[in-house]
Amino acid sequence: MANVGYVGLGIMGGPMARHLATASHSVVVYNRTTAKAEEWVKAHGGSFALTPREVAEQSDVVFMCVGNDDDVRSVVYGADGVLAGMSKGKTLVDHTTAAATLARELSVACAEKGVGFVDAPVSGGQAGAENGQLTIMCGSDDVAAYERIEPIVDAYAKRCKQLGNAGSGQLAKMVNQICIAGIAQGLSEALNFAKRAGLNPDDVVDVISKGAAQSWQMENRSKTMVRDEFEFGFAVEWMRKDLGMCFDEAKRNGAQLPMTEMVDKFYEEVVAMGGRRWDTSSLIARFTKK
Repeated sequence: MANVGYVGLGIMGGPMARHLATASHSVVVYNRTTAKAEEWVKAHGGSFALTPREVAEQSDVVFMCVGNDDDVRSVVYGADGVLAGMSKGKTLVDHTTAAATLARELSVACAEKGVGFVDAPVSGGQAGAENGQLTIMCGSDDVAAYERIEPIVDAYAKRCKQLGNAGSGQLAKMVNQICIAGIAQGLSEALNFAKRAGLNPDDVVDVISKGAAQSWQMENRSKTMVRDEFEFGFAVEWMRKDLGMCFDEAKRNGAQLPMTEMVDKFYEEVVAMGGRRWDTSSLIARFTKK
């Protein structure tokens, strides 16, 4: 068992830290809102710290899951940041979906202190975090660092794999989000078509989900989509943040993303409808709520 720290107790980080505690690791947590950290400790044990630095000082491995690149930098750097409390031989793992360039930057900063770094964004959403069924895409310049964290993240991972050097995990997460955007749009169009054709969408999905059209989105979102239920899941605003990083990376590597750009504009319409916090499956609302 390991001494681990967790920075960020949101809808993803909170459950992931819980799984670490359930797996009998010694867990110290930090959240920007201290009251939330206190509540987590009351529910799951362990201890809480008042700064990210204190978490790092008490941990051999520190995990982070915060909102965006700026949030990552705010908890990593500075006198009270994670890096200030880390010493040689420790490992920092970033579960935040962030830029690949930031992952490479953090890898260099950690290496200067003899600290291992793994960028490890996740897929599976809130349900995956709650149920310990996340897919984890990893990148690291330090093979030993990845090998140290793999048995620990097994507490909440359905699948975990190192895909290359630092930044590779974030690039793989971009691939993941590009796929989801296209699938969600295709499913939205198909379900709307089924309804307008006079078919029962649930019955159609029951049949086609056993064939080549099957997808996670179909299995887990089709019923709520046709009932205009979106107040849950992975928020549209988060998806648009992720797609923005895809577009930035595509400019650097020359990839073309015409379908993804189109779907992002559709998500912009959903936001204008008041769906900023709706689940990404709310693309169908463009057909049903007009």
